[in-house]
Amino acid sequence: MVKLTDILKEHLIIFTRYPEPGKTKTRLIPALGDVGAANLQRQMTEHTILQVQELQKRRGISWEVRFAGGNEQLMADWLGCDLVYCTQGEGDLGARMVRSLADAFASGAVQVMIIGIDCPGINADVLSEGFDQLHTHDLTLGPAIDGGYYLIGLSRLIPELFVNIDWGTSRVLRQSVDIAETLKISLRYLTILPDVDLPEDLPIWEHMIQH
Repeated sequence: MVKLTDILKEHLIIFTRYPEPGKTKTRLIPALGDVGAANLQRQMTEHTILQVQELQKRRGISWEVRFAGGNEQLMADWLGCDLVYCTQGEGDLGARMVRSLADAFASGAVQVMIIGIDCPGINADVLSEGFDQLHTHDLTLGPAIDGGYYLIGLSRLIPELFVNIDWGTSRVLRQSVDIAETLKISLRYLTILPDVDLPEDLPIWEHMIQH
């Protein structure tokens, strides 16, 4: 497997899950079934990777896939052996993000962003703007319509941003911004985009793949 030995100053981390039926996109299972929800997880991950690869053509970034479920071999069988894979590890989402950010900064990254795969509107332009903002600010956030965020970027490790957050709720963005304001962290926002998490969100994905 490829290992992440050459982290560049701009580093991007994709958080995803191995698309095992019944264990991913569970809130969409009532609409899609176990296999359908897993297939959507697969498609959205592949779509997100294409956007990151497009960004890589424009600017010198390094990137990795942090996964939950499955194992490194299953990920490589799915997405190819030429990508960098690392397990997200234990803990809640905040703990897993802090771990991945700490690893990147310790390896020499200067600007680090984390994205999920739930936001079809993420593209190379949005990602490039995120990195641009991190050259002059501590924190950039991509707000999601549902009250969370689809992207978080940092120019230094700030673990406090990931503590006492009600992950998976509409309070995530507000809580994160409150912490940033308390710590006097310089913050910039990216464009607001919709996530695909619930059955009523499915038209967002369907519209995107038709255009």
